Amino acid sequence: MELHQRIRADIEGKILSGEWQPGHRLPNEHELMAQYSCARMTVNKVMSGLVTAGLIERRRRAGTFVSRQQTDSAILQIPNMREEVTSRGARYRYRLLARTVRTHVELEAETFEFFQGGPVLELECLHYADDRPFSYERRLISLAAVHHAEEADFSHFPPGTWLMEHVPWSEASHRIGALNADAEIARVLQVAVGEACLLVERRTWRLREGITQVSQFFPGDLYTLGARFAPDGQIRTRTNALKNLH
Repeated sequence: MELHQRIRADIEGKILSGEWQPGHRLPNEHELMAQYSCARMTVNKVMSGLVTAGLIERRRRAGTFVSRQQTDSAILQIPNMREEVTSRGARYRYRLLARTVRTHVELEAETFEFFQGGPVLELECLHYADDRPFSYERRLISLAAVHHAEEADFSHFPPGTWLMEHVPWSEASHRIGALNADAEIARVLQVAVGEACLLVERRTWRLREGITQVSQFFPGDLYTLGARFAPDGQIRTRTNALKNLH
């Protein structure tokens, strides 16, 4: 392994393991040059690669910091719920419906495998737009991978936002579909049983370790997902639209 590859692997390991969390300030160029006995060009090559990968960001006169990762690299962006609602002039509100710690024996086989048999924090949340239920969220967080989640206060702070700000990730998957609301979903979203809803499911990993699994349900008349793309497959624009509430 060449020196620049070893330096990058060291830094990536600290970021993706959570040792260096989002917002952490990295050693400066001279400190890294001294630590690895290398030239400035080598350090610059490493940093440029990490910036391109979205793991770090450079701030003029402030230094280099671990990025607060975004989901823009996903096929379709899954936005911050508060920003999605308020950016369209609606009033946002959040409510935690349930919070439970579950052991491995209570998990379904597929979920058990994703979380590698460890305990999970189960959360049910509701996001509102102008006092109308906008998104019903069912989320599991690995307490083996994110042990400090058990002490986090999710009564006033949405878990998705908390995870993005505190837990680095290396891979994510999305699945988007439609379903007819069953009695429970209809009750929470205040829609009729059988009404069409949008379902967005996401799983997130860090170094092959499952971090979180979430299912988000939206009333079909409130939300759309879209993208504009070119023949080469490149996504040109993404659109997540909150429809007219009135």
